[in-house]
Amino acid sequence: MLNVYLSGEIHTDWRDQIAQGANGLNIDFSAPVTDHSASDDCGVAILGAEADKFWHDHKGAKLNAIRTRQGIEEADIVVVRFGDKYKQWNAAFDAGYAAAMGKSLIILQPEEHDHALKEVDAAALAVARTPEQVVQILRYVLDGTLPK
Repeated sequence: MLNVYLSGEIHTDWRDQIAQGANGLNIDFSAPVTDHSASDDCGVAILGAEADKFWHDHKGAKLNAIRTRQGIEEADIVVVRFGDKYKQWNAAFDAGYAAAMGKSLIILQPEEHDHALKEVDAAALAVARTPEQVVQILRYVLDGTLPK
């Protein structure tokens, strides 16, 4: 069983595309909470309200970090997606954390991000452009087959 953590951008269905493409492969996928409001509000929902937005976000970030650290630590491979919208500081942090832990790292990004992510890409073992390329990498890692 290959454990793959899918980190990064939460505004598109890239995770579903990878899971569907990898159907039948011996892979267990995990990911952060992708419900944006649940992710933002988990700290105050569980630990109590905060009047200051900084502390509201701080509580949520710490609870999400528990899940993220566990997912990355248990993963054999970490896939980090950088999407077109927003500055994804959390994705960059996850990529750095995974690299520092010596995890096999695949970056999924559009070509226009190449310059901005050159240091992140240098730490990765592969830089993919599409979810299908990620599936092809995972298939190759598991059974050595190339795309037809």
